[in-house]
Amino acid sequence: MKSSEELAIGELAERFGLPTHVLRYWESRGLLAPARRAGGQRTYERADLERVALILMGKEAGFTLEELRTLLSSPSPMDHRDLLRRHVEELERRISRARAAKELVEHALACPHSFAECEHARRRIAARIPPAPGQSSDTGATDSVCSATIITH
Repeated sequence: MKSSEELAIGELAERFGLPTHVLRYWESRGLLAPARRAGGQRTYERADLERVALILMGKEAGFTLEELRTLLSSPSPMDHRDLLRRHVEELERRISRARAAKELVEHALACPHSFAECEHARRRIAARIPPAPGQSSDTGATDSVCSATIITH
């Protein structure tokens, strides 16, 4: 795309595989500010393509549209270090939950027992049950471990 080339909203949407209403919504949320032709038709330039790519990358990283608007409101995302640090912490929590889920699935694949018979699964299930009001979170699960071996790569 030459720097002087302009795209209509449909062309930009098609290029990214998005419906046009998504671009209009992002505009209404302050994420995009396309130029307008005399008739009011939106026109997008190279900078708008880069902005859409950044928005998509941010969404893939788990940022909300509001967070993206904040990050993209200044020349450098480093102007918003606190937001970035909080997001890294949230990503770490998600990664931890995903690893635990993966380990449980791998265990289920390797374990010869049903969930009801597998002590490992029973402990994990019991840990997810909130205590009744006024009771401690002690599940009373035993410390025995299922003999299934999990092979990871």
